[in-house]
Amino acid sequence: MVKILITDGIHEDAIKILSKVGNVEIAMDLTPEELKEKIKDVDVIVIRSGTKLTRDVLKNAKKLKIIARAGVGVDNVDLQYATELGIIVVNSPDASSISVAELTMGLMLSAARNIPQATASLKRGVWDRKSFKGLELYGKTLGVIGLGRIGQQVVERAKSFGMNIVGYDPYIPEDVANSLGVKLMDINELCKISDFITLHVPLTPKTKYIIGKDQISLMKKNATIVNCARGGLIDEKALYEALKNKKIRSAALDVFEEEPPKDNPLLTLDNVIGTPHQGASTAEAQKSAGTIVAEQVVKILRGESAENVVNLPMVPSEKMGKIKPYMILAEKMGLMTIQLLDKSIEKIELIYAGEIAKEDTELIKRSFLMGMLSPILLAGVNLINAPTVAKNRNIRIVEGTISESEYGNALKVIAKGKSEKVSIIGSIVEGRPVIREINKYSVDIRPEGIICIIKHIDRPGMVGKVGLLLGEYGINIAGMQVGRMEPGGESIMVLNVDHVIPEDVLYKLKKLDNIKDAKVINL
Repeated sequence: MVKILITDGIHEDAIKILSKVGNVEIAMDLTPEELKEKIKDVDVIVIRSGTKLTRDVLKNAKKLKIIARAGVGVDNVDLQYATELGIIVVNSPDASSISVAELTMGLMLSAARNIPQATASLKRGVWDRKSFKGLELYGKTLGVIGLGRIGQQVVERAKSFGMNIVGYDPYIPEDVANSLGVKLMDINELCKISDFITLHVPLTPKTKYIIGKDQISLMKKNATIVNCARGGLIDEKALYEALKNKKIRSAALDVFEEEPPKDNPLLTLDNVIGTPHQGASTAEAQKSAGTIVAEQVVKILRGESAENVVNLPMVPSEKMGKIKPYMILAEKMGLMTIQLLDKSIEKIELIYAGEIAKEDTELIKRSFLMGMLSPILLAGVNLINAPTVAKNRNIRIVEGTISESEYGNALKVIAKGKSEKVSIIGSIVEGRPVIREINKYSVDIRPEGIICIIKHIDRPGMVGKVGLLLGEYGINIAGMQVGRMEPGGESIMVLNVDHVIPEDVLYKLKKLDNIKDAKVINL
């Protein structure tokens, strides 16, 4: 009989499903040592976010076939090592989408009709029908920032209220947006015309303060901001000033930069309502998270295919040994590509050179797509579904091989948008990924940490100017090199820095004489 270990709390319906196919043991709050002992003879382990399945723990999993994560993220599982061991990992990425979308609509309605404020007044014994006059959603313009799973769920619900929908998502094709009934536009235009604005993007260096002082200054006086995604997407200081001075109407927040928020001035304002990160906290979402993974486990045990597998099982160890370094390289190159190419990606060319071209490159391709797509989606991109996610966004993928290159075994990526193109060449040196070319400029950099890539005209003193400016703002340069094609022409400067360069400093950097562009890449 299959032995199933549950180490975090899941819904009782999920336990019932699992009990039909195996002997279920529930053991929570285990220490790492206790977990190592328990995992030795189990076939399936079911977890949430509390259990950490590290390499050290998985070394003891002699019989383990399936890891089932009841929820979205799998950052508490060593996916690479689980894949090497042939362990299937499943999760439930869609479990909370509807719950978050519904909370978004609930907060939007509550802010529009001043429901929390009116309730508090009524409970104080005050019958005040004049102070809480609200707004209708009907006929208003809703700006949706991020059109992934949750954003699309919000769009469908907002349409039923008769709202006009506009959207910002640089990574979704216009025809896909049109099919949703959404008019795409840049974020500043969205802020100008929207009566309500809702955010549904992950928090990355690119999206940090995506709603900042400049965007807030463009908003209508009756605008309402709703955030059920991540704290840090909105500049809370700028938001506070705008709300306090009645520059915008209201805000409805489920997430904050610091959680729980301590002495947050936003919570002192009457035109701010909020909830304590309750997006996925519904009975249905919790039930769905557990039952979805339980059903996935049952399918796999019966020899059927499962929809939410987050890794590729049963990879021969000899094959993995050859391609694993290139999978890591490809994922890093994907991360670089999406950060270098700000516009929507339409086509990707992957060219494999040397001995690696003779191997099965499917995992390398999937690793690249996973790296490229992960920063722009809230959750759910993995080795299994990355090609499907790319296809759904109308990203064309072309693969090719060449027998040899000047860098030996190498991977070349050419990414094309509507008006931009990025090319990167990478290889493995002494077992580690190295970037050898960026847009045909020769470099030799490890794709690690934070990198600033500066396009400039090759003139004396450029390195000094850049170093002086960054030094003024306490940004340490850990390493630097220059790539150029000819003296005096266009060149690139690649800096390894110890901290993310703030937008205002990056703006000043771009304004220096002879600098054409500067981008910060977080790897």
